[in-house]
Amino acid sequence: MKKIVAIVLIVLGLAMIVMGIGNFMIPPAFTGIGFIAIAYVFIKEIQHKNFEK
Repeated sequence: MKKIVAIVLIVLGLAMIVMGIGNFMIPPAFTGIGFIAIAYVFIKEIQHKNFEK
C-alpha cells in the first residue's frame, strides 16, 4: 500500500513542480518538493523493512 502511495505522491509532486515553475508560482513548487520528500521516506521505510527480513 505504501508503495502505491509513494508512486502517487511522486507523480503529484512532479506535476505540481512543473505547474508551479511554468506559471511562476513558488508555493505549488514547494508543495511538490514536500510530496517527493514524503514519498522518499515511504520508499526508504519499505526498503528498511525488506532488509530486516
